[in-house]
Amino acid sequence: MAERNRGLDDVVLVGLQTGGVPMAYRMAEALQRIDGADVPVGTLDVAFYRDDIGLRPVLPEAASDMPFDLAGLVVVLVDDVLFTGRTIRAALDALADHGRARSVQLAVMVDRGHRELPIRPDYVGKNLPTRRDEVVNVTDEGVDLGEMVK
Repeated sequence: MAERNRGLDDVVLVGLQTGGVPMAYRMAEALQRIDGADVPVGTLDVAFYRDDIGLRPVLPEAASDMPFDLAGLVVVLVDDVLFTGRTIRAALDALADHGRARSVQLAVMVDRGHRELPIRPDYVGKNLPTRRDEVVNVTDEGVDLGEMVK
């Protein structure tokens, strides 16, 4: 990330509620250890920007917290699992309400494929081919793969 952006001075991490938030904070800690840079972290709730609003629960504890203006910054959206790309599309819409970033990049722990939109991550922890009916959960202990409950 530091190499691609020629340093981390204008970089901020924005974790997507809920799975991307802990990852964003862990990434900031790792960047601090590796590069010595204090990378600011924000959180973004995209529930009201989704095209399937009403089909998923809205969590009151999963509010957005953007303690910086995005103008002129490089925003790295952070999420745990990338699947269809619809959450990222919603995140781009939500992000626009917080200012005009210089650029937006995407970091995910797991890319499981099955994209429905032309979205591709810039940083990927693991590509994990899955069936559409499988569920992927990222935890502190690792990645769990299971069956969707019908």
